[in-house]
Amino acid sequence: MVRDITDRKKAEDDLMKARIELEQRVKERTYQLEEINTQMKQEIMDRRKVEDDLKESFITLRKTLEGIVHAIAIVVEARDPYTAGHQRRVAQLACAIAKQMGFKGEEIEGIRVACLLHDVGKITIPIEILSKPGKLSETEFSFIKKHPVVGYDILKGIEFPWQVATIVYQHHERIDGSGYPGGLSRKDILIESKILSVADVVEAMSSHRPYRPARGIDKALGEILENRGVSYEPEVVNSCLKIFAEKIFDFE
Repeated sequence: MVRDITDRKKAEDDLMKARIELEQRVKERTYQLEEINTQMKQEIMDRRKVEDDLKESFITLRKTLEGIVHAIAIVVEARDPYTAGHQRRVAQLACAIAKQMGFKGEEIEGIRVACLLHDVGKITIPIEILSKPGKLSETEFSFIKKHPVVGYDILKGIEFPWQVATIVYQHHERIDGSGYPGGLSRKDILIESKILSVADVVEAMSSHRPYRPARGIDKALGEILENRGVSYEPEVVNSCLKIFAEKIFDFE
């Protein structure tokens, strides 16, 4: 009887001791988990702050980039008043074509920026040539043909998130290899450059130039239709014709 009581007392003591140890372990583990939870919350807050700071920096950089693009475009148009607004209108048309072709957000933005800067190389061309009312001589036209290369040299040092310099370099290339400055053929020309080239031709032909009156949008669309698959990428031409035919786009 005494032995049973003693054994029971020992068992109760052991149980009490085990419970106390368990409670202590639970308390320690709970404290550890609370510490981990606090650290995780702080890390999440820190990460969110970093993300917010990055977003703010990105927005600031975008605004700065947009300011640079706008400033360069103004300089180009100031040098060549007869084509004032040309780059902006080309950008509007090219973006509409790209959207029709299925391009999305950032892809279209890259095309827009390249269009706004595509004639930057003309700042080295004498104003007498840019504003000459008659037909250009072979020598004078050779100056004009250099502007994609000059534009490329000006823009290649700017770290755009798109291939702006290359698009500008290629915007007078033609898919049959008859363009300039490199005589590139279809497979070597960026699709963005093909879009820009069509938009450039349509806007230029439909607008007034010092050496000729405006030919109108119908003549301009007729030009790209006639040379679809020869000078201009068929998919680009088809998209351009479609947005005008369905009145999806019109120059402002």
